[in-house]
Amino acid sequence: MTFTGFLIYKALLVLIVFTISLVIAMYSTYAERKVAAFMQDRLGPNRAGPFGLLQPLADGLKMFMKEEIIPNVSNKFLFILGPSIAMFTSCVTGAVIPWGGSLHIGGNVYPLQVTDINIGILYIMAITSIGVYGIMIGGWASNNKYSLLGALRASSQMISYEIAMGLAIIALVMHTGTLSLNKIAAMQTGWHWNIIYQPVGFIIFLICAFAETNRTPFDLPESDSELIGGYHTEYSSMKLGFYLFAEYINMFISSAIIATLYFGGYHMPFIDRLGLSDNFGAILGIVFLFSKIFFFIFFFMWVRWTLPRFRYDQLMNLGWKVLIPLSIFNVAFTGTLMWIFGRIH
Repeated sequence: MTFTGFLIYKALLVLIVFTISLVIAMYSTYAERKVAAFMQDRLGPNRAGPFGLLQPLADGLKMFMKEEIIPNVSNKFLFILGPSIAMFTSCVTGAVIPWGGSLHIGGNVYPLQVTDINIGILYIMAITSIGVYGIMIGGWASNNKYSLLGALRASSQMISYEIAMGLAIIALVMHTGTLSLNKIAAMQTGWHWNIIYQPVGFIIFLICAFAETNRTPFDLPESDSELIGGYHTEYSSMKLGFYLFAEYINMFISSAIIATLYFGGYHMPFIDRLGLSDNFGAILGIVFLFSKIFFFIFFFMWVRWTLPRFRYDQLMNLGWKVLIPLSIFNVAFTGTLMWIFGRIH
């Protein structure tokens, strides 16, 4: 492949991943309403288009058409910067996720991953840490007490649960010996999924993923019954849309990361026994990965309409007194098993 062809392919892949992220985030709002309606014995959206399928487009059009309001008492630059950071960080996280194997076209190999850096997990943790600044800046710049409280809740919540999430990933890295998501996915062929070797780490990571994405029962930063909307109380038009879109993109990316780290990624058990061509196998791997992602997106929604919101003291106690000690024990237990079985000397 020539250098120009390489650049064109990577640009096209970036565009595809970006478009898929936006479309899935857009229709996650529709799915959320349908899941809620099903659980509450209602119909859900059914007016815009057949079965309400055009409802996300109507919502997007409404966001674009709404009046743009910036409070006079706000810090205007930071007020705009907040949702921009939230949206940017949510979109760039998917760059290191392997969405499939490789396509073989015209004698060239096209990997279905934007970039395979050897510190992929560290990259995700770094971008996730930056994402909270979008919420903090937006809440502080609004000059509104409810927004400020939401921003303070978000910052303390993110800090608390990032520690447990990082320790859960450390145990996984000890087991796999790599920080590359592509290599971690490649190790999980057949049924050698990491959920089998790291069940406690998976549960910790899953709970922390709910907290990092501000999903119920961890939606304290935007609890509408207490803070009117939290950090985005003063936002309108597409700046509000950026915050809402960022949350659903984060849910999609979190589901993709969970599927890649613990459930084999794009690998389909025993697919090598079917004798499929490389290209067809890669396409089937994409379908298999997205089926896992959609399951976890549904799980996020299922939990939202099943569990009530935590009190803030309960949220902090769970993070500091339960998950962090449990994740430290998991790291120690993983290291002990590796020592017993001769994996380290």
